[in-house]
Amino acid sequence: MARIQQGNGLQSSESKSFKGTTESLAKHEDNSSDSDVNGIDNEVQTDKYGFIEGAQQYSSNSAEDIPPEILRQREAKWLDMLNNWDKWMAKKHKKMKVRCQKGIPPSLRGRAWLYLSGGKVKREQNPGKFQELDSQPGDPRWLDVIEKDLHRQFPFHEMFVARGGHGQQDLFRVLKAYTLHRPEEGYCQAQAPIAAVLLMHMPAEDAFWGLVQICEKYLPGYYSAGLEAIQLDGEIQFALLKRVSPVAHRHLKKHKIEPILYMTEWFMCAFSRTLPWASVLRVWDMFFCEGVKIIFRVGLVLLKCMLGTQEKLKAYQGLYESMELLRHIEPRYMHETFLVNEVVELPVSERDIEKEHLAQLRRWKETRGELHCKSPPRMHGARAIMTAEPPSRQDLRQNPTIIVESPVATATTTTTGNEGGRGSSAEDEKGKKSKRKKKTGKEEEREKEQEQKQAQAQTADAVPPPPAAEGPSPFPALAEPEDIPSVLGSLQSLSSVEHDTYL
Repeated sequence: MARIQQGNGLQSSESKSFKGTTESLAKHEDNSSDSDVNGIDNEVQTDKYGFIEGAQQYSSNSAEDIPPEILRQREAKWLDMLNNWDKWMAKKHKKMKVRCQKGIPPSLRGRAWLYLSGGKVKREQNPGKFQELDSQPGDPRWLDVIEKDLHRQFPFHEMFVARGGHGQQDLFRVLKAYTLHRPEEGYCQAQAPIAAVLLMHMPAEDAFWGLVQICEKYLPGYYSAGLEAIQLDGEIQFALLKRVSPVAHRHLKKHKIEPILYMTEWFMCAFSRTLPWASVLRVWDMFFCEGVKIIFRVGLVLLKCMLGTQEKLKAYQGLYESMELLRHIEPRYMHETFLVNEVVELPVSERDIEKEHLAQLRRWKETRGELHCKSPPRMHGARAIMTAEPPSRQDLRQNPTIIVESPVATATTTTTGNEGGRGSSAEDEKGKKSKRKKKTGKEEEREKEQEQKQAQAQTADAVPPPPAAEGPSPFPALAEPEDIPSVLGSLQSLSSVEHDTYL
């Protein structure tokens, strides 16, 4: 029977909706497909992102299909980057940034996000932390609020369409674990769509660490009580708008439209509930690489496009009309190609944001006093996060979830492992040569004596000695211990499909 795992923090008296849903899922126990478990009829068509076709803007057909050969090339490049992450971050960060702007391949997007955000390092440095939090009951005041929000997160996506489905269960686990990880912060409703987007691309544990990094490094203070950090960033964006689009700035100021009215959902949800899905993914690719400046740029581009000319503003004289305009942004401005190009070209840097941040912070203290939320300084992108907390090579090492034994490797091991085998590999011969070079004079004499004894045994039709009791060595072709890491690396490369099932 399909049921929620013990340790999710759901008590029978607190989760009537989950109980009813999971019991209804038991009727389809014989069907093992994910679509059945999540409550989707097999006849319902979904797009390549998992959204039910025609249900909402996320399933729009504005996404541009990349030719397969180009996609394969990009996948190979990203696999190389993931295998040599520290070198790329240190020496080729600009090229990595360009590749993020072009879009991360769908098959590697979840893994790339985890590396960019530093979530991979956090997970390796805190083994078993998520499982520990997942097994705890949680604070009842947050559990009730989280449970009520589950069905509101992307209800037309195949992962979250059913109450009590796998998607909603994992979303509950991630959000509950965060409230235990940061009890002083608790839960904010805007965290739910962030966690849901992560779960579409990675397992629950990875999504938890991705959420931790977004809340602590990229957008610190956004989800604290009082929302002071988001208000402060609203003032920063409004000041930057004066430089980017004076016309839009004057219009908003004239009608006293406060930034908090239109940019709260944009920033707190990282545009995941505003843009078409193809654009959401492209924005997140750049966001994880370059930091919060991408969120600022996207907001500035939308304001500039919708309110940047006097002709457009003639029909929108007033607060209500202007707000309606910003709630219904024209699709052409949200198309991924147009939006990404505008975001990349917009002249707003990290230095501009930090300079304006200090100015608005002084103004805040003069008018409102000290900030109540003492959030850590935010990191502007993947490089800043890695520089602040340098990882070890072990932290960056790819740990496969599924290890597939290579037929070639198995055949080589069998051939070289049997005593008196017919064909030795090139590595075996190389190892033997390196051993011969290290032989001393006494060892050479012993070797000659052994050869003479073997020759005598062969002439006397001696029976060959029985095989050793121990099995073949796991590395039979290696002559020196220092060669073992190279073989380990080649075996691990067989598992390059880590998490690729979470597309």
